[in-house]
Amino acid sequence: MEDLPERTDLGYLLARASQRWDALLAERCKAHGFPEVRPAFGSILLPLFHEDGLRMGDLADRARIAKQSMTTLVRDAAAAGLVAREIDQEDGRSQRVWLTSRAEEFRPVARLILDEMWERLVDENDPASVDVLVRSLATIKGLSLNQDR
Repeated sequence: MEDLPERTDLGYLLARASQRWDALLAERCKAHGFPEVRPAFGSILLPLFHEDGLRMGDLADRARIAKQSMTTLVRDAAAAGLVAREIDQEDGRSQRVWLTSRAEEFRPVARLILDEMWERLVDENDPASVDVLVRSLATIKGLSLNQDR
């Protein structure tokens, strides 16, 4: 049993922290009147909040997820009434994804929720620790999948 990861293993902690963060996000979305917003939709909504009408492939690239995964997420977000898909007029093989009015209503609430969660994190930790955590997570997020670097 000594070769099993401990509960203090970085991978375990990252996975559990991500699950907890998502649960808190879902709870806050529901509390603010947006129960249809799933935490996974952040991969769609955040890039579209910056630039609406992205092509599906560009959206997948910005979210750093596979195009097939993005297609599923967009379909689910469309079913939730948050985005609409249209055939790209410049390239009929591609689709563009647009925010709906419901997603636009959610935009300021998303900022509020993220601010609430940030405040909670800062309240329970010292600011220097939070800064180190953010920098460390950004480094992990940017790690190359290539083993050779």
